[in-house]
Amino acid sequence: MKILIAEDDLTSRKVLESALRKWGYEVISTSCGDEALEVLRAEDRPGLAILDWLMPGLSGVEICRELRASDARNPVYVILLTALGRKEDVVAGLQSGADDYVTKPFDTDELRARIQVGQRVVELRDRLAIQVRDLESALAQVRTLHGILPICAHCHMIRDDRESWRRMEEYIEANSSAQFSHGVCPECMDKYYAEPKDG
Repeated sequence: MKILIAEDDLTSRKVLESALRKWGYEVISTSCGDEALEVLRAEDRPGLAILDWLMPGLSGVEICRELRASDARNPVYVILLTALGRKEDVVAGLQSGADDYVTKPFDTDELRARIQVGQRVVELRDRLAIQVRDLESALAQVRTLHGILPICAHCHMIRDDRESWRRMEEYIEANSSAQFSHGVCPECMDKYYAEPKDG
């Protein structure tokens, strides 16, 4: 999994990079908010971002707001990283659109656990997005029969939308996903195929 680190403090950034790589993650690092937002708007963006609250350019909170305002369909999972630990700061960070919040100095075990939670959320979201796409594709191919179908009382042909009369099976095959195989019912078997009786 690919993770973005946006942290202007070199020491903190190097510690994060080292820990994430040791845990098996692919890491992209930036030192300013403007560059981080550019990465997060790219086509191949990471699914999870660890953003410092205060850094040059856009702050982590401002990036959260930008992301939430522009992309509700496929959101990035955001963990805010900051020395601000007051309750009101936590509330402000989460209200900006962050998914989680870690205070500095961070405990590596806690950070790893929070990243694992984020990874599970991202993986679930990605699987759901695939299922939604598959469902949308299936629904686009489904054709349903509805309304009143004019049918001949004698030959059972159906009148279509263009006022043409068509055999029932042709009409149903053209307007649904049903397919026909032909057989002979017992009544017709007796009527048309019965062995003649000896008189």
